[in-house]
Amino acid sequence: MLVLSRVVGELISIGDTISVRVLAVNGGTVRFGVEAPRHVNVHRCEIYERMQAKRAQGKRD
Repeated sequence: MLVLSRVVGELISIGDTISVRVLAVNGGTVRFGVEAPRHVNVHRCEIYERMQAKRAQGKRD
């Protein structure tokens, strides 16, 4: 795992086409924005896990 320190407004680049920008830090909460091509799906972990569970359930039926 790569651990980085950034301040508000700074970017993290992932490959050539994905960027993560720190938008705000408020106490223990960090807001960030993700810029990615339309064909790249970006989800919060809990949403992604729910989608995977539904997909797996559909394959069992």
